[in-house]
Amino acid sequence: MSEFSRRNVLRGGLAVTAAGAAVPALGAGPAAAGTPWPPPPGPAKVGRGDPRHASLAERGYNRRFVGAPEHVWVVGTTAHVVRAVQEAVDGGRRVTVRSGGHGFEGFVADPAVEVVIDTSAMTGVYHDPARRAFAVEPGALLGDVYRRLYLGWGVTVPAGWCPTVGAGGHVAGGGFGPLSRLMGLAVDHLEAVEVVVVGRDGRARAVVASRDGANRDLWWAHTGGGAGTFGIVTRYWFRTPGARGDDPAGLLPAPPPTVLSFSVEWDWAKLDATSFARLVRNHGAWAERNGGPDSPYTRLYSELQLNRRPLGSVGMIGQVAAGADAERLLDGHLEAVNEGVPVRPVRRLRRQPWLAAALAGSRATRARSTASRSSPDTCAGA
Repeated sequence: MSEFSRRNVLRGGLAVTAAGAAVPALGAGPAAAGTPWPPPPGPAKVGRGDPRHASLAERGYNRRFVGAPEHVWVVGTTAHVVRAVQEAVDGGRRVTVRSGGHGFEGFVADPAVEVVIDTSAMTGVYHDPARRAFAVEPGALLGDVYRRLYLGWGVTVPAGWCPTVGAGGHVAGGGFGPLSRLMGLAVDHLEAVEVVVVGRDGRARAVVASRDGANRDLWWAHTGGGAGTFGIVTRYWFRTPGARGDDPAGLLPAPPPTVLSFSVEWDWAKLDATSFARLVRNHGAWAERNGGPDSPYTRLYSELQLNRRPLGSVGMIGQVAAGADAERLLDGHLEAVNEGVPVRPVRRLRRQPWLAAALAGSRATRARSTASRSSPDTCAGA
């Protein structure tokens, strides 16, 4: 009998993988035929008597809203979603949907909601050669989308800054983030969407709506109309308009190799009504002047955060795409925003590889993980 060792176990595992050819490559999609492995979770109908109910119903992202649904469906496939929707329709129950659970409003965590369909287990991100596009399921977190697309093919979708937001609600609302001034919104690259809808006959079914094909009006509605408004998204497909060929690396834009992330703070105690108003006007005026595609500042993105006075400061966070002039661009931006404001701001800079920055999120995002969630930013998403 051969010696049982870690080396032999690894050899055996590699042999099985090579012989069976069943383990997909990084970012690969579901098997073309047969039952996917591992099988997706669900469908699980979790009612109030189930110990899982509290974890699924009380996500607590915005503590102003507390939901108490009769049950939450944990779904793993489009067929699961169809089944859950049909049961809610047949029972006359108010139903809503959740992906990452970062919604600031009470659309999901609302006492009037009776059924929640939780798509957080639908996390696929893969190249779909049949559509010449990248498929992203609604429960995939943005950080996982960035990681898989970039490591697998060197591309990205210009979406939000918060890596723990689910794609489902974020993309349906438009999807914006640090690369949007340079590359557009996430939905500018939306090729098609799979949606579970309910027809006039009261029957739930899945349909595909695409940019240049069937159900184009439904596709258009998902380029900013908001999550859960027109149906429940079970899959997005992304391809940049005008992208040619079959090479996946050419179907979406490549992110910059490195970025300069920054945060800026103005001491609230040193601001009066006049200087505060001047600061806000300056930021808006700068954005208006530099809103065109010919602006030298398309590589710079910033958010002015008008925090309440008890938080101690007014903040600005942002990012500049790679380039030797990154700090010069930031200096020009900050000079314009601070013009006529008699308060010297404090700034912090960090230059990182793009993926590291994308997975870290913004400094303000990380701070909010232990504070009240009440300020809208790129973490928005249902």
